[in-house]
Amino acid sequence: MKGQVTNPEQLVQGKVAGVQITTGGGAPGSNSQILIRGGSSLSASNSPLIIIDGVPVDNTSLAGVSNPLSLINPNDIESITVLKDASSTAIYGVRASNGVILVTTKKGLQGDAMHVNVSSQNSVASAYKYVPVLSADDYRAVVNQYGSASQKATLGKASTDWQKEIFRPAFSSDNNVSVSGSAGAIPYRVSGGYLSQQGILKRNDLKRFSGALNLSPVLLDGKLRVNLNVKGTWIDNNFSDQSAVGNAVSFDPTQPITVDATGAPTAIYNGAAGNPFGLTNAQISRYGGYTEFSQLNDDKTISLNTLSPRNPIGLINQSRNRSTVKRSIGNLQLDYKLPFIDGLSANLNMGYDIQRGRGTTFVPAEAASNFNRQGVNNIYAQDLNNTILEAYGKYEHTVGPGRLELLAGYSYQRFENRNYVFADYRANGTELNPVSLSYSNQDTYLNTNVLVSYYTRLNYNIQDKYLFTGTFRADGTSRFSPNHFGYFPSGAFAWRIKGEEFLKNSTAISDLKLRVGYGKTGQQDLGGNYYPFLANLTLSNLSASYQLGYNADGTPRYIRTLRADQYNANITWETTTTYNVGLDYGFFGGRLYGSVDLYNRKTEDLLNFVNISAGSGLSNGGTYNVGSLTNKGVEVIANVDAVKGDRFNLTVNANATFNQNRLTKLTGADAPGDLGQPTGGISGGVGNNIQINTVGYASNTFYVNQQVYGTDGKPLQGIYVDRSGDGTIDSKDRYRYKSSRPTVILGGGANMTYQKLSLAFTLRANLGNYVYNNVRSNSFYDISTNGFVPNRNREFLDSRFNAAQYFSDYFVENGSFLRMENLTLGYNFGEIIRKGSNVSVSLASQNLFLITNYKGLDPEVIGGIDNTIYPRPRTFTVGINVGI
Repeated sequence: MKGQVTNPEQLVQGKVAGVQITTGGGAPGSNSQILIRGGSSLSASNSPLIIIDGVPVDNTSLAGVSNPLSLINPNDIESITVLKDASSTAIYGVRASNGVILVTTKKGLQGDAMHVNVSSQNSVASAYKYVPVLSADDYRAVVNQYGSASQKATLGKASTDWQKEIFRPAFSSDNNVSVSGSAGAIPYRVSGGYLSQQGILKRNDLKRFSGALNLSPVLLDGKLRVNLNVKGTWIDNNFSDQSAVGNAVSFDPTQPITVDATGAPTAIYNGAAGNPFGLTNAQISRYGGYTEFSQLNDDKTISLNTLSPRNPIGLINQSRNRSTVKRSIGNLQLDYKLPFIDGLSANLNMGYDIQRGRGTTFVPAEAASNFNRQGVNNIYAQDLNNTILEAYGKYEHTVGPGRLELLAGYSYQRFENRNYVFADYRANGTELNPVSLSYSNQDTYLNTNVLVSYYTRLNYNIQDKYLFTGTFRADGTSRFSPNHFGYFPSGAFAWRIKGEEFLKNSTAISDLKLRVGYGKTGQQDLGGNYYPFLANLTLSNLSASYQLGYNADGTPRYIRTLRADQYNANITWETTTTYNVGLDYGFFGGRLYGSVDLYNRKTEDLLNFVNISAGSGLSNGGTYNVGSLTNKGVEVIANVDAVKGDRFNLTVNANATFNQNRLTKLTGADAPGDLGQPTGGISGGVGNNIQINTVGYASNTFYVNQQVYGTDGKPLQGIYVDRSGDGTIDSKDRYRYKSSRPTVILGGGANMTYQKLSLAFTLRANLGNYVYNNVRSNSFYDISTNGFVPNRNREFLDSRFNAAQYFSDYFVENGSFLRMENLTLGYNFGEIIRKGSNVSVSLASQNLFLITNYKGLDPEVIGGIDNTIYPRPRTFTVGINVGI
């Protein structure tokens, strides 16, 4: 029992060396970034290959769901195995360049009696921390001290804590039942689950219905093994407008939530509070009654002030975004020992992964968020189809002093991504920009990617002391020219030193094995770029169209245009070469055991998006095989069975990863002093980037000015170190400072049992990662705003900036942290129902504490730029599990 776990990847968070899992926030089913050994790409995917019961699943984003993995019920999972080095991942081929995660679900056992298991977890979650902004009184004091007359005139009399207004205590209930056993010669397991999870942001919730069936008979006197898996999930999402989180930070805390219908002094126009112009109630309440900043024009008409923040409660209450998402994963795997040659077997695997996403979005016409376009009334849809056919033959035989295994196989996988593009409607159902569509106001785009692989593997095991492995694959993808097959070899050697005579009888050393591995893997996953080697014409967006004549009803007829895309006929594989040396150890009768791994990964021919010069008549850039990067690191795992007894047991586990990421090449001919490629867009200004990719530095390194401080230790506005020495402060004075990538990732915990009582916890930490605090960098006092002043981070009281200082390293903060991921207390009552039964209860907490010097809400941010995320809640869960 680990508490409320919605997504499977949460089960291994902090538990596996070399694996960094970062959730996108605290929303139910939020997306996660999974990096194994630092990731190997810049523009291509860094996501690992995830295989569920033999089916390599599609991790393409699906309309209507934040994280496709949330469609998998974690309660059905038996084990998760992570493969990292090239030799172990090589057999999985074309999508394994970023590592492999093997998920195995629970199954019935041969000859086992029927067992019924019922579990229920009920949770309450809350936001335990808020972005530190000015209170209403502090805000009034600041505006009165620094503000213009029009800004001072807008000050209200309310004291609204907008962050507390948008969040709530959130309740969840996760209920599961399974029946397993063996019906004659057919082991089976059937399960069903229902999860109802509220988000801490109001009007945000997720409901998941899931079911799974597994049949695993062994037939024909043990010669034929059959494994049938079918899993299905139905999710209903109710999404809140997450922009309310950022707007709650910046909205004026002296204003009430709603406008008084009598015209009381809560409507705000051009710095004039109240109703000095004799406006009608309808004019005052035109945004659905929610307080908003508007502009009063000379003719006494009102227009929305689009530069001001939006009312956070209005954003939540005036938006309805609901989706229904369905997913089914299944496969039939047959393994048959052929009768005519001893040791020869054949394996056939046929599987599928089908996803359907449907949703609707409605915003009323009076909502300020879409006021100028008179609301939204749209639908969206997407279909994903993934099918796989794999077949291999395996021969095992004793040759000389060892056991030989030869394997040869073929794999075919097809991915289909069908997007539906519908017309854009106002709230009243009228089309915003009528255009000519393919048919019945809807366009359909079908993109297909096919992967074909041929592979062979040799294993030779000599007395379980010397193990040799060699693998070779030929991989093809429809993303590249048919002439660009990739060829990827790998090999590994393991020496079980403990098996040698000089250690066989050692009591101090219980296990010692040396591993050496080498291999190449290929990368082709460019996300939505399906045909980069073909010349393409892209149809413009619905909003980008030209009027050409009129429709039959007299309305203007808009036609969409075609644009030539950049393409690269010679695009080919991004290749990662990995060297790995590992040592598995065990001491003191197995009381202390673990492993140490050293790795060096070099990725060449990076699939990198490169800008091209304007005026070419094509899009602004394309994907080329340009550049290289390295990841070097050490992984350490240690487990200690500290106490082993009849009544009391204590096991402690820890893992550490040290990783160094460096770009070694970015263009065809990198010249000394080349700036690199700007990246990392931020909020504030137009087109500003705060990170850069430069040869010799980590990817996504921050690129900033060096702040100068006064004698009081406070930053001096606009004063930076003249690093170029030319007497002028400009972009040439920026320097590369820190990276969002942690240099050290730590995880660990303990499991303790005393008779029927158990206690377990997991801690994890990132060290050396830095975060650009975009909330603070936007916390300057802008005297130029007309009639409104965004709320500021409390840091403004120290910096006192009155102009944007976006590129100051003052806002690049150390994001190192230690987080208590989960803490679980359990009690097992044992056989209180009948013999063979089991009843246990648990109390769990998640995100119990966070220790960090970061001044923002949470330093764990994907990409290292903090624009305010949906807060990760603190959750308490009570659970009961009954097995009969």
